[in-house]
Amino acid sequence: MFDRTVAQVRAFFIVALVSAFAAHLAATPASAAGALAIGKCGAYGQAFDYPAEQAARAAALKQCKGDCTAVTMKRACAALSLDMTKPCGPHGYAVAPRISSALNEAMKKCYAFGGKECVIRAWACDAKG
Repeated sequence: MFDRTVAQVRAFFIVALVSAFAAHLAATPASAAGALAIGKCGAYGQAFDYPAEQAARAAALKQCKGDCTAVTMKRACAALSLDMTKPCGPHGYAVAPRISSALNEAMKKCYAFGGKECVIRAWACDAKG
């Protein structure tokens, strides 16, 4: 009778431990990364939900045509804005925790650099942005 009680306690402990571990895994956010590559005259590339920033950067740069640079984001969003009247002219980009902030900041930067009719050209968010 004593052995049966000990076995039940052990089984209960193991179930509780496994349940706690599963809950921890479900609550832990994915470590996703993303990137936005920016080139001349409105060229861009984007990548999101990659396991590492380096892989996201490489994927975004591969999509971008021409001489491009990339900004990375981890659990965030990025946006690119350019002047619609001069696609090879003023532009702005931003990385922020939320898409609305990234879009607003990209637009502000485009106008700050002389844009007259700035529009969002591209945006991307990773897993938690």
